[in-house]
Amino acid sequence: MVRAYIEEFLRQKRLAVVGVSRNPKDFSRGMLAEFRRRGYDAVAVTPQARELDGQPCFARVQDIEPPVTAALLMTRPELTDQLVRECAAAGIKRVWVYGISGRGAVSPALAEFCAKEAIELVPGFCPHMFFAQAGFFHRLHAFFMKLLGSYPA
Repeated sequence: MVRAYIEEFLRQKRLAVVGVSRNPKDFSRGMLAEFRRRGYDAVAVTPQARELDGQPCFARVQDIEPPVTAALLMTRPELTDQLVRECAAAGIKRVWVYGISGRGAVSPALAEFCAKEAIELVPGFCPHMFFAQAGFFHRLHAFFMKLLGSYPA
């Protein structure tokens, strides 16, 4: 089921990347740039900036116009529950909670909330591992997750 949610998430062409840093060398900025490089209309969400990389930035997912259909959360775990609720309030039905591996910041209560709200939740993982023509490091990461049985089938 998670793999189907990942594939559906990556089919969305307009999405939010929530928790993007103002630091141009931060991983979140690289993730935003990679989505854009791959042809996505990726929108940055952070309350600390009005613009990043010459594109508008939004303080909250509810502020995004026109709205997005998916959101990648790259924030601290203690913010996850509230941000998923904000995504639900904004009508976003596909949420990916970034994590290197495993469930990351997704609690059983959050998973239950998503199921109740019909939100397709990707609990953890890195989008880089699922991009076509991913870089060597990301393919290696996926290989070891498969080897250990933690890669979503």
